[in-house]
Amino acid sequence: MKVDHLLVLADPASPYLKHLERLAPRITLTVGLSEEQLGPAIERAQVLLIGAQKKELLRTLLPRAKALRWIHALSAGVENLLVEELIQGPFPLTNSKGVFSGSLGEFALAAMLYFAKDLRRLVRQQAEARWEQFTPVELRGRTLGILGYGDIGRAAAERARPFGMRILASRRQPSRSEGDPLVDELFPLERRLEMIAASDYLLLAMPHTSGTHRLMGETELRAMKPGSVLINLGRGSTVDEQALVKVLEEGRLRGAALDVFETEPLPVGHAFWRLENVLLSPHCADQTPGWREDTVALFLRNLDRFERGEPLVNLVDKVAGY
Repeated sequence: MKVDHLLVLADPASPYLKHLERLAPRITLTVGLSEEQLGPAIERAQVLLIGAQKKELLRTLLPRAKALRWIHALSAGVENLLVEELIQGPFPLTNSKGVFSGSLGEFALAAMLYFAKDLRRLVRQQAEARWEQFTPVELRGRTLGILGYGDIGRAAAERARPFGMRILASRRQPSRSEGDPLVDELFPLERRLEMIAASDYLLLAMPHTSGTHRLMGETELRAMKPGSVLINLGRGSTVDEQALVKVLEEGRLRGAALDVFETEPLPVGHAFWRLENVLLSPHCADQTPGWREDTVALFLRNLDRFERGEPLVNLVDKVAGY
């Protein structure tokens, strides 16, 4: 299907939008963040590109989108876009899954090395000019458990495997990873406690859905091996943070590396700021140089497929939420 009008929900001043300029003059672009900017074109646009998550604006625009045939999100997570008008609409939704996986896989590896080599201790001893030897550990022979084995989880497994780590994985549909050469053992979610208990490092890479809300609760946290490390690169809502603070304060876990939180920005008085066994990243582990441009490039490839009538990549299950 040929596209002649593209609606872009984004700040018109965003530098990454310059990569859409090659579409003109064949395709008319309407860019904005308000009904005043986008409303006049909503009835003509066949494609909606979402670079800013504005639920109320979507609720206003979508009932008038008579020509709309496809929506693409520049983000990987779409939970903040799934208004009823979008879920019930006939148009497919795609996202930018995969663009962020490599950088997040690297962060997972960095987090494991941070605790294995006790880098906080090294920095502290250097600052104190204190020569005090200790015993770091290897990743070789350790077990990485991945709860939510999608693109991010697999990217972490790819990077952990050369270090000689054993890989365990759990996901809602384990059949989608059967035969994966990176995985030593695959677990359905119903057996997640078994996997959690066997892991030296546990990576959470789950999306936010009703089924994943605080899936990592007190029971799961207390099932973790004493001295193990929790890494969360998915969504903060998948962890019961109060329960996590408790097990960290008790010293039951070696630590936690967190890039996502239930409330963002993380409140000033939150315990995570003061805990020595927490490595805290302000939800930017995937924001490497060019990440915005990479998401636009993925959209443009998908646009070519759309116009040729080929299947779109990264189709989102609007009901499941990912």
